[in-house]
Amino acid sequence: MITKELKILNNLGLHARAAAKVVSTANKFESQIIFVKDNKNADARSIMKLLMLSASKGSCICVKIDGIDQSDAMSSIEKLFKNKFDEEK
Repeated sequence: MITKELKILNNLGLHARAAAKVVSTANKFESQIIFVKDNKNADARSIMKLLMLSASKGSCICVKIDGIDQSDAMSSIEKLFKNKFDEEK
């Protein structure tokens, strides 16, 4: 299992479009991907669960990934956060 804390950098936070990108990315991997914020867990394959985290700009998300492709999955999730969910260029 890999665990990392990632910060939400985009202005709108983890809103519907950003959450949809997370779901799309998570579905490329076999590993289980869980986001944790304020003791609330969300499966990265569930847009509704991600939205329920209420993660605004500046929020820190603990990302837990477990499975055979966990390193590749973490790299992809990190890139998504770093690129502000491809919203701000």
